[in-house]
Amino acid sequence: MVPTARISRGPAAPESAIAPRSPKSTNCRDRPPAGALIGGRFPLAETTGTSGLADRYAAALFDLADERRLLDAVAGDLRELAAMLRESGDLVRLLRSPVVSRAEQAKAVAALCERAELAGLTRDFLGLVAKNRRLFAVPAMIEAYLKKLAERRGEVTAEVTVAQPLNEARQAALLEQLRRTVGARVVVDMRVDPRLLGGMIVKIGSRMVDASLNSRLQRLRLAMKATG
Repeated sequence: MVPTARISRGPAAPESAIAPRSPKSTNCRDRPPAGALIGGRFPLAETTGTSGLADRYAAALFDLADERRLLDAVAGDLRELAAMLRESGDLVRLLRSPVVSRAEQAKAVAALCERAELAGLTRDFLGLVAKNRRLFAVPAMIEAYLKKLAERRGEVTAEVTVAQPLNEARQAALLEQLRRTVGARVVVDMRVDPRLLGGMIVKIGSRMVDASLNSRLQRLRLAMKATG
């Protein structure tokens, strides 16, 4: 795990907390520590809808991670967090619940970050999101950050859902096949869903190929009804 980044704990930031940097601030030597950047340097303009809100927060986090050369470390943290959200309904409810207090959410997020050994920048970012009562948008923030990273590197993200985890050899074979099909570098977001029974579902952008066993069985049942 990469070394954590110590972030100053200044006065609480206003809700408008993370926004595109000012064009006048281009010299890294003139920038304050990451905590100051998160807390007050990026005032977040009000946006409507979770998507716009998530894009602003993700853009600010990406900016900071880029400055500190932690793009991959933060991306790894966010992928791990996304996997935890997929596996824990309780965690999702914690993020979305309007009745859980700000203090309780912040405490739970801090414990989660500690257990997952997330990098310091990721921890402080999530702490700010909790303080601003925007944890409900975390899944969208993760997606927006990873999309921005993929665009920076000219990569294509493929969401692959399988019935059970693939070994390294099968993962490598799948990655190579996707690369040849897409004609670009591919990053695989692997998800496990036992309900598929077998096979897999591959989604790249708006394109989806459902080769799961239960999908095949469903098509077979429909065919039998049609000929029955």
